[in-house]
Amino acid sequence: MHQLCDMEPRVMDDDMLKLAVGEQGPRDEAGQLAKQEGILFKDVLSLQLDFQNILRIDNLWQFENLRKLQLDNNTIEKIEGLEKLTRLVWLEQGSVDLNPGPEAERPSWRGHGAAGGWSPPTQAQTPRPSSADLSFNNIETIEGLDTLVNLEDLSLFNNRIAKIDSLDALVKLQVLSLGNNRIGNLMNIIYLRRFKDLRTLSLAGNPIAAAEDYRMFICAYLPDLVYLDFRRIDDHTKELAEVKHQYSTDELKHQENLMQARLEDEQARREELEEHKHVRRGRGGQQAGEPARRGRAHGDTYKDKFVIICLNIFEYGLKQQEKRKAELDTFNERVQEAVQENQAQGRHRTAEFEEKHLLSLSTIRGESELTDIETKIADQREDIAELSNALMTLEMQLVEQLEETINMFERNIVDLVELFIENVQSLMAQCRDLENHHHEKLLEIAINILEKIVKGELDEDLPDDVRALFVDKDTIVNAVGASHDMHLLKIDNREDELVTRVNSWCTHLVDKIHKDEMTRNRRRVKEINQYGDHVQGELDSLECGDILD
Repeated sequence: MHQLCDMEPRVMDDDMLKLAVGEQGPRDEAGQLAKQEGILFKDVLSLQLDFQNILRIDNLWQFENLRKLQLDNNTIEKIEGLEKLTRLVWLEQGSVDLNPGPEAERPSWRGHGAAGGWSPPTQAQTPRPSSADLSFNNIETIEGLDTLVNLEDLSLFNNRIAKIDSLDALVKLQVLSLGNNRIGNLMNIIYLRRFKDLRTLSLAGNPIAAAEDYRMFICAYLPDLVYLDFRRIDDHTKELAEVKHQYSTDELKHQENLMQARLEDEQARREELEEHKHVRRGRGGQQAGEPARRGRAHGDTYKDKFVIICLNIFEYGLKQQEKRKAELDTFNERVQEAVQENQAQGRHRTAEFEEKHLLSLSTIRGESELTDIETKIADQREDIAELSNALMTLEMQLVEQLEETINMFERNIVDLVELFIENVQSLMAQCRDLENHHHEKLLEIAINILEKIVKGELDEDLPDDVRALFVDKDTIVNAVGASHDMHLLKIDNREDELVTRVNSWCTHLVDKIHKDEMTRNRRRVKEINQYGDHVQGELDSLECGDILD
């Protein structure tokens, strides 16, 4: 942390902000015009407040369009007051920009057009992607960034941060500078896996950077990273890191996939419930099959009975969905247990081999007789082949075990779906029976009304559109029949939709499970082969001529 001598700690106020904006704003004629008209904070796109001995961040809420903010080289102890800067893309709180553009010297402004006398910002004046700089401060905890969803570049270089967290909202994060802090646990790196766009990371100067496995660990757990501590990560390093940490990263990926699957299931369940909510509309609004003459007692009875059947379908569907979910959860648990047990056996065999392998390599390097060297190399090749065979055997055992588990699950889930369809079709048949009965009653009532109209005995007034149907018997019979056909069509379509959707869900689920297992198996076989090639390469590198020399 730098020292700002003979200066009292300061808090941001309007005077400081106006001065900074004025000094960094347009110059020449544009600057004079800005002073005359007044500068609106909401028009500022980039703001530089470094070396101000600022103790507390405050009064930035008016900079609603700010994209770049530099607060490096101050005495800030807490990240706060940034809630309104939702368009911020670049935040630096510690280091000097390694590649400053013209925007580093003065802020950029939103053009006001001819009406305000402003010219739009040129390409050179446009700030680089949304960012913030808080480097070279006294910050101990990462916080106060929950609303900065557009932030792409964050610098917290040279602070007092010991833990990487509270960055969840930064879903667009691409560059993260945390060098020269107090981060001492490599497991902090795992937290950064959630940032899919992260390509540049700086952690040099932290205690973890002194760890022997520092670079390999980060490359293994953040495979999409391109730059680490301002150095490009080459493909060879990534391959070595993947091989070295394959077991632990595979287990982590498995856990992440399970979590993602649960989230997707919950989302699908919520969407399905939302789609079925319309069934409840029968309690207060029109329902499929509502008679044309709602005022009659028969029509009300028909509607009430129809609604009861619809609610029975809805509630039965919820219960069956819970059963299917429980079956899927049980299946996932069994698969997870089988995979974890198999991985544990593989790790144990590999650990035993590596201990013996390292000892053998050391022994070979210490040998001076060519015959002994060749013998030991041959023995080691046999050990490598034996390990590969053992790992492949474990994998084949797991494949057979999972195949049996998947087949059992497939039978169970298909049975549940078939039972659901059978009962739903039975309930839909009740809807048809109810509609047929309603049609007969409605036709009887319509003919009676027609006879009364012909005889002039109808006491009640009918709406004009209804009375137009009672011209003759054929007209009213055709109208009632058309209504009946429409109701049956709606019932049939709804039944087809339910059956099609649940069958599609079942087919998609089973296909996905088989595909995921095939992918897992191929990946595991590839890992075993890569590991065998890796240790074989170490052995091949021990050339007899080099050893004898």
